Amino acid sequence: MEYQVGYEAAGAGALIAVNLVSLLVSVLVIASMWKVFAKAGLPGWAALIPIFNIVVWLQMVGRPIWWLALLFVPFVNFVVTIIITLDVARVFGKGSGFGLGLVFLPFAFYPILGFGDARYQGAHAPLV
Repeated sequence: MEYQVGYEAAGAGALIAVNLVSLLVSVLVIASMWKVFAKAGLPGWAALIPIFNIVVWLQMVGRPIWWLALLFVPFVNFVVTIIITLDVARVFGKGSGFGLGLVFLPFAFYPILGFGDARYQGAHAPLV
């Protein structure tokens, strides 16, 4: 019986640690998005508002607002998100490799983009 209590305490401790790390990574990504928006001359606080942050994201890369509707279509939303994220890399003068980093490792690449020396070059994406 004593061993079971020990395992439960260890499990609870591990759960708390995982949740704390997750919270810290989330705060880092949100702060990075805030900086990315600010570098583009857009309101940084928009990173905190769900849906509105996507609208600002679309404005930053030069995509039409109706693309927001595509993000609610299953499977299409994955493709659209990848396209927009690649556009984010492009408008900051980064290549497709960096864009794929933004897609697959946002917790590492958004801080590089937000807190690094990348400069916003304007929306180069075609208006589809």
